[in-house]
Amino acid sequence: MSERLINQLRVERARLNLTQAELAERAGVTRKTINTVENGVFVPSTLLALRLARVLDRPVEALFQLVDD
Repeated sequence: MSERLINQLRVERARLNLTQAELAERAGVTRKTINTVENGVFVPSTLLALRLARVLDRPVEALFQLVDD
């Protein structure tokens, strides 16, 4: 069974009218990190996923989901 991680980061960021740079600053990472996570290039650590969930005021499961390929 093959799975991949998808995310709703861009949607949730837009909901709060945040730029990638603003979200990055609040989460303590670079804008490039946010960009690569949003585009599925980089899988965030648990720590980063929890930080993003806190900043966006959403449970981690609302931001990241595993889907079957």
